[in-house]
Amino acid sequence: MHHGPMPDITPDPLQELLARLREARDAAAQDPFGDPVLLIALAISRRVDDGLLDLDGLAALVQRLSDLAAADRARRLAAYVGLSGGPPSMPALAERLVRPDPEDSPIPFARYRALLETPRFAAVFTAHPTFSLPPETNTALAQAASGATLPEGLVHRPSPPTLGEEFRQAAAAIARGRDALDGLAAALLTAAKGVWGDRWTTLVPRPVLLASWVGYDTDGRTDIGWWDTLRLRLTMKRLQLERLQGQLAGLGDCAAPLRARLGGALDAVATQIAAVPERPEPEAVERLAAAMVGLREAALTGTAPLLDLFPEAIAAAPDDATRLALAVARGGLAAHGLALAHTHMRLNAAQVHNAVRQRLGFAAAPDDMAQRRGLLAAINTALAEVAAQPVDFGALLAEQASAARLMLICAQIAKHVDGSAPIRFLIAETETGYTLLAALWLARRFGVDRAVELSPLFETAEALDRGERVLEEALRSPHFRDYIRHHGRLCLQFGYSDSGRYVGQLAGSYLAERLKLRLVELLRRHKLDGIEVVLFDTHGESVGRGGHPDSLADRLAYLSPPQARAALDRAGLKLREETAFQGGDGYLLFGTPQLAAATIAGIAAHAFTPIGPVDDPVYAEADYVADFFATVRREMQALVADPGYAALLGAFGPGLLDRTGSRPAVRQSDGLGGPMRISHPSQLRAIPNNAILQQLGWMANSIHGLGIAAAANPDAFADLRARSPRFKRALALAARAAACSDIGVLRAVVDTLDPGPWLDRAGFTRREGRRAALLGIAEAVDRLDLDAPTRRLFRRLQADHLSLRAAWPDLPVMPDRLVLLHALRLALLHRIWLLAVELPEFSPRHGATRDALVLRILQLDIEPVLKLLEEIFPAAPGAVVGLDFHEPAPPREGLSYAREHAEIFRPMARLFALVRGCGAAITHEVGAFG
Repeated sequence: MHHGPMPDITPDPLQELLARLREARDAAAQDPFGDPVLLIALAISRRVDDGLLDLDGLAALVQRLSDLAAADRARRLAAYVGLSGGPPSMPALAERLVRPDPEDSPIPFARYRALLETPRFAAVFTAHPTFSLPPETNTALAQAASGATLPEGLVHRPSPPTLGEEFRQAAAAIARGRDALDGLAAALLTAAKGVWGDRWTTLVPRPVLLASWVGYDTDGRTDIGWWDTLRLRLTMKRLQLERLQGQLAGLGDCAAPLRARLGGALDAVATQIAAVPERPEPEAVERLAAAMVGLREAALTGTAPLLDLFPEAIAAAPDDATRLALAVARGGLAAHGLALAHTHMRLNAAQVHNAVRQRLGFAAAPDDMAQRRGLLAAINTALAEVAAQPVDFGALLAEQASAARLMLICAQIAKHVDGSAPIRFLIAETETGYTLLAALWLARRFGVDRAVELSPLFETAEALDRGERVLEEALRSPHFRDYIRHHGRLCLQFGYSDSGRYVGQLAGSYLAERLKLRLVELLRRHKLDGIEVVLFDTHGESVGRGGHPDSLADRLAYLSPPQARAALDRAGLKLREETAFQGGDGYLLFGTPQLAAATIAGIAAHAFTPIGPVDDPVYAEADYVADFFATVRREMQALVADPGYAALLGAFGPGLLDRTGSRPAVRQSDGLGGPMRISHPSQLRAIPNNAILQQLGWMANSIHGLGIAAAANPDAFADLRARSPRFKRALALAARAAACSDIGVLRAVVDTLDPGPWLDRAGFTRREGRRAALLGIAEAVDRLDLDAPTRRLFRRLQADHLSLRAAWPDLPVMPDRLVLLHALRLALLHRIWLLAVELPEFSPRHGATRDALVLRILQLDIEPVLKLLEEIFPAAPGAVVGLDFHEPAPPREGLSYAREHAEIFRPMARLFALVRGCGAAITHEVGAFG
């Protein structure tokens, strides 16, 4: 397999390497022992050795591959929302609502009003560590999707955002979303004007809402204080009032009273924002309280004073254009309250349990099944006796329990900021009904049970299995049933990150749908018909998080299968769907006015699609489908339990990722020992877990287990894939994951973690000094001790994949350019390892030895190691140089380690930056992070 030094025949190394890769892949198709990925990685490494590629040349290669991948991503984004083929037309959609059949007369006005004034869908802007691009590059990508040319030479690696930067990006995306919603409202009102005369001016359209949890999500985060939440919520209020002010600015005298009331409110809110402290010192909080309470009325605490001024303004308007502008502005205000978007708070079930245990002294653990009944009885007794206590800003200072603090800030927001829109209170990892009853007790204790909508998140395999029992336990309580009836709404959240991580994306989607169908029956049993059911799906943009890859329409239909919508309709329950747009990846869909308009048009088209009879063979084949997804789930759970899976994820996977959020992505150990050795995937957060799979070239969470499941009955698999829209849509997600996965790339990673191939290379090399270096790597890799578990894991993945390819012959394969990226990054990683074994010996320092640092470099814990090496081997002799000590000076060179810096440390830092650069390009190719 030895190819001598590669002659530099072509001036374009990219085309030459792609051609070489195609040859190698063709050859590997004939040779079961060929490994094209390692072959190309070795060829790149040889070019470096032969001086044909230097660090600048490698950097240029990474930049070109990143630019090409970004341009493709922009094209896919445009196609995804329909920009490339013309997005759904809002006026045409409105006309269809007025007159579903062009031959018939229009629908009754009352029915049209109900269609427009009932919120049917919400887009929720969430912040997760998926800010995988610098903001300027994000903007350039969105503009390219909207028709501009993508500039070359963009920076593709992210810099970790602060909470403030996350909020800034979310607010900008939400503002474009609100503009698009105004366009939708104008189309709906204009369609009515053509049919019902002046009656259109009484309509308040709000079929689609926007919401946000940016700055309010404290699940897994410690960087958000209650004062941050209050400041950001007040900022959302200011943005809404400024928006309204802008809408009314050119409308003349008829809007003067509105503008005057708004002006006063904006001044008061600005004073309140300025009073929110950076740190909660008691005196500062006292001043905050004075501003919040003293300026309450001027700042407005509800929409009524403004909404009451609109009828008069519309009646006094000089023309239809002004009336339309006023009606659109009123719709946006009525829909969103005193905020640019609705508010979603989020925390963890354990935080709720702790707060209630402190207050009520319950000793039993909620997950102890033996004591569950007693605990439910105790919390119901407590709910019967609880009395609301007064709440002030001092209570926030004194409160230690995070769940109680979050309830307190909800109370203060409802009282002093905006009482007109409910606050969603999302509880992650809800696995028992006790959690909901405990949260209700806290809400009543702080007097906010009328202001917050409690919503369990079903995401873990346990929660998706037991979700029905969780709600059953809560609904048996008369207090919880009364609470639901008062709100007229039950809010439920379904997660796709942990379910995808532990049971596989496809099985997770099936379990979520099954749970939704069961919940319909449960609500009917408890005679809660007539209430609204809010189903909030929190997936991501990546297939690894349940984001459907084909189109926005497919994504919405995949998350909300027609069967579940029809079942709710039959049970007399109103449905409101909600979907997440996560972090930098999700905000791209609102990245320009054109993208936002296309996204909102797509959402409206989905939300207004009539619910008809469901005729999908997947439901007729219920037994086969249940077995199929149970098999996927079983195989994925076995994979997660396999020690080789944790070994593979943790080998150097975390080192491949730049930070893409303001909360830590990996649960770190202390700084001395370097990266934590991962013994189970649960030690990684879900998004980095998925991102590492993308970076290793094997998206196991979306494809593993499908092979065994399909092989059990290949005919039924092929038949449903051909005939069932639901099954076909699920498998389209797997097909996209397969196009981002390559067993050869994974094999090359596993080979890299095995001392054997390094020993083979040591026996093969003729390059001076290289044999000792390769033996050094083999010895260090041996000490990592990952080869046996990762090889066994590889065989498990390969066997399943062979079964899948047999049952699904036209399953997509990874394109050459992406394979080349993986090969290039392996070559860069190998170069780093070659430098690692050149580290000079030193006496142990800061508890670190040379051998320990080499192992940390192998795991790509590069930045802290280089920092330590700079202390151990200073670059310059320091303060001595250049001073005159009045005697002949000895040579100073013995004090300097300039050679080590020039030949080992600086090249290693640059190579590592290129490794991360390849990671950014791979994220573009996949289309989302994690």
